Amino acid sequence: MEKLIREVRILKIYAVVLTILCAMFFFLAFKNQSSNERFKEIDVERINIIEKDGTLKMVISNKERQHPGLVNHKEMKPREREAGLIFFNSMGDECGGLVYDADEEGSGMVYSVDQRNTDQIMQLQYSESIGNDKKRVYGLKLWDRPDDFLLEDIIKAGDSIKKINNPEDSKKAFAQLREKGKLGNERFFAGKTANGDVGIFIRDTKGKVRLKVYIDKNNQTHIEKLDENGNPVK
Repeated sequence: MEKLIREVRILKIYAVVLTILCAMFFFLAFKNQSSNERFKEIDVERINIIEKDGTLKMVISNKERQHPGLVNHKEMKPREREAGLIFFNSMGDECGGLVYDADEEGSGMVYSVDQRNTDQIMQLQYSESIGNDKKRVYGLKLWDRPDDFLLEDIIKAGDSIKKINNPEDSKKAFAQLREKGKLGNERFFAGKTANGDVGIFIRDTKGKVRLKVYIDKNNQTHIEKLDENGNPVK
């Protein structure tokens, strides 16, 4: 009888403790959902910004955990990317970002804006190489990209070309895509070039420089018009 009374008492104590723990759990869960947490400092390798339905909108990450990118809600193949911010739209596509880094060989930072369903059309960029071949380039760059050859098409074409065993044939295949304008063409650069020229450089629809307005490293001013072969036009 005493044993039974002791077991009943233990069960009562267990029930009371379990009830208190459950109450604390629900209280803390409700508190976390209805209030904002404030931190003075936090160390984290990656943060995913999502909508209520789970749609990914932005990733802030270090290099090791950086997102490879999204195309039509499908994650791209793993690839090395620098630390920074990557933006995603509600269509499930990567639509721009900010990446940066520096090491013993150089430094760089790029802010990109992507065209709908394809790659970047605008970049604010800086790059610098260190050593005997020191170069520093920075400025604003613009591209034109086709509406009928989207990023998924570019990825498929690239994968097919990579399967070609002959390097020369691979190079020709890429050149043909570029000649047809399928990979997009640079159209505009405003900034400083590797040889020290500072100015505006405008290209035609095939990506060839046709107009230069710049000041060289000797402070000489230049206005140059070029034909499609790169020859000066008077």
